[in-house]
Amino acid sequence: MAQVEYKDLLDAGVHFGHLTRKWDPRMAPYIFMEKNGIHIIDLNKTLASIDEAAAAMKGIVRSGRKVMFVATKKQAQEIVTEEARRLKMPFVTDRWLGGMLTNFATIRKSLKKMQGIEKMMKDEATYKSLAKRERLTVFREKEKLERVLGGIADLTRLPAALFIVDVKREHIAVAEAKRLGIPVFAMCDTNSNPSDVDFPIPANDDAYKSIRLITLAIGKAIEEGLLERKQDKDDQRLQDEEEVKRAEDVKTAKAEGETAVEAEAETSPIVAEDTEDQED
Repeated sequence: MAQVEYKDLLDAGVHFGHLTRKWDPRMAPYIFMEKNGIHIIDLNKTLASIDEAAAAMKGIVRSGRKVMFVATKKQAQEIVTEEARRLKMPFVTDRWLGGMLTNFATIRKSLKKMQGIEKMMKDEATYKSLAKRERLTVFREKEKLERVLGGIADLTRLPAALFIVDVKREHIAVAEAKRLGIPVFAMCDTNSNPSDVDFPIPANDDAYKSIRLITLAIGKAIEEGLLERKQDKDDQRLQDEEEVKRAEDVKTAKAEGETAVEAEAETSPIVAEDTEDQED
């Protein structure tokens, strides 16, 4: 499990919330105190939430399903993109398209269109046969699709969970996931509503260091889940091989037993005949 310590959270500024006048009263259980007009998040609650979220996330990934990272705010884009790519998970860091989950069939069509453009551009003969203006149009369309959908290019079905950096900013993604029953793991600042998500992590969602720390903690849990899944598959493969070998051994032993019985049956009449001759 990802080990995040109290001091790490403190150094990253995870405890700094928003101005008291901007708070959401539903975040009250996670607020420790008020200082200089700013709410201070209870880091003990943050640690407990990280552990709970990491354990649940690991279980989801271990079952072989995908987790989608969502973070369109500037200070979160780089770290979220980097971590999602490292873990080979889908991500959205440019703009959340309405219906990306609830209208996934249409999104799949756009992905196929993007793949078709890429295939055409790789075919030099076809691409060069286009007029210069047409090539420019195709190139711009490809860039636009890649910017918005590039992070989910390999997604063939709906993700099993979402990890979101800013609940208020990504409220459309939260609403779509809620409608489809997809669990949401999210960083919740003092101006957020934690009841909108399944696994809220009370934390500063504006500071780069804070976002990085929480994202890496979740990424570590996903990585452990992937390793455990790989180990489970290896163990299952060995078990299957042992069962096949055992079945072959049983089959061989059975065949040898039948051969021995047949051999004994063939020799028995000869012994009987010899005995009759001796009596005569």
